Parts: sequence; structure tokens; C-alpha cells
Amino acid sequence: MFTGIIEAVGSVAAILPQGTGRRVHVHAPALDFADVRVGDSIAVSGVCLTVAERASGGFWADVSRETLEHTTLAGWTRGARVNLEKAVALGARLGGHLVSGHVDGVGSLVECRADGAAQRLRIEAPAELARYIARKGSICVDGISLTVNAVDGAIFELTIIPHTLQATTLGGCVVGQGVNLEVDLIARYLERLSAESARI
Repeated sequence: MFTGIIEAVGSVAAILPQGTGRRVHVHAPALDFADVRVGDSIAVSGVCLTVAERASGGFWADVSRETLEHTTLAGWTRGARVNLEKAVALGARLGGHLVSGHVDGVGSLVECRADGAAQRLRIEAPAELARYIARKGSICVDGISLTVNAVDGAIFELTIIPHTLQATTLGGCVVGQGVNLEVDLIARYLERLSAESARI
């Protein structure tokens, strides 16, 4: 489990084919690896990856075909910048919202404009995810916990403050790029409970 509060920005150092999946080397010298072991989970731009092997200044992770098909990882290239967060420890401060690292789908950045020192982003979500996105609700974009400002159909709007622009990959966002989206867990469970209640 994660919080969506990014701890460091790393980069993709290598990508190797591995059957129907891939093996990825993430270079992350700014991330504290003192308590990281093989088998631990690290969110990489919102994708929960398991540390398969420790490497100098980073780690290797195995990526399945399922992950490649449902995230932006299939388009990653060597040198791509990625947001990083280690799994949250019990008792740690929950600064964002509960994030599983299981990406629900890929959205598209349709607008990025200055709003004072901040940036205003508009993202189009896949139609099947739009119903889970609510004004003033939480959403995870490339692993970052953010608050939704407005919703217009499948398009939602965010304001990115200067600190987030500097501390994450959103500072270099480009219109048309894909972003990993994870909708709020509570919204998903509420829908499931409502569906079950309707059957009773």
C-alpha cells in the first residue's frame, strides 16, 4: 500500500525483453534503500513493482504482460523519468490517500496551462473509469496523490502546485502524453457494495 506522496524521481536505466514481459532497471540514487529488500514493493509512476534484485543506486523489477497492457510502462524508454514511492510502513503519516499501486487505466493529458506559479492540467480518463472520479475526490496520477478540481464527462481537472511540479515528473508534462490512473479505492468499494445491495 502507498500514499501517493512521491519520495524521489528516478529514471529507467535499462529495459530487457523477458518472455511476454520485460525486466526493468530503475536507477534511483535519491531514494533511501537502507530498508529495502528483495521482494519489497516500490511504486514506479504509480505501478506497484516488486524488487527482484538490488542494483547499485537502484533495483531490477520483472514486469508482466498484464502490466504492459494496462499501464504506460510499455512505452517507457531508457532515460525516462519516473516517480518513486516505497510501500508505506504501519504507523507512518498518511499524507496523501490510500493507493494500491494497481493501475486502473491510462489517461491522456489534453491541456496543460500556467495558473500563476502552479499548472492547471486537464486529463481525459478512459470512459469506464470516469464514473469513479468526483470533484474534490482523490485520484492517483503517475503515482501522485492529487485532488480533483472539476469533472466534465470523462475529463477532469487538477491544479499542480509548484512543489509537486519540482518534486515529480509532472513538471515536464506534455499534452498528448499518457498517464497512469488509479481511482479512489473507496469509490470502487462503494460501487461494489451498492451493486450487491441492489441484488438483495
